[in-house]
Amino acid sequence: MENLQSVEQFQELKATGQTIFMFSADWCGDCRFIDPVMPAIEEKYASQFQFVKVDRDQFIDLCVELDIFGIPSFLAYKNGEEIGRFVSKDRKTQEEIESFIDGLK
Repeated sequence: MENLQSVEQFQELKATGQTIFMFSADWCGDCRFIDPVMPAIEEKYASQFQFVKVDRDQFIDLCVELDIFGIPSFLAYKNGEEIGRFVSKDRKTQEEIESFIDGLK
């Protein structure tokens, strides 16, 4: 999964196509819990969505602006419009993440 490099890149990615941003942090145990399943999820939905990881600590101002106060969390955009959010501090399973993505269609 590509890592977000700048706020400008975030603005570009959310403005074009369909992108799911995964907000995470290296120290987050629940984030590490889903790391092993993310490649399979990314592959399953690769024809529909681009996936980008956002480091919460590196982009804390962006997280505050987007009301991301728990991680791991997911925000989905299509051509600049937010089409869904799966935001909480709870641990997420592969099934919950896929159900969220399926609900975006």
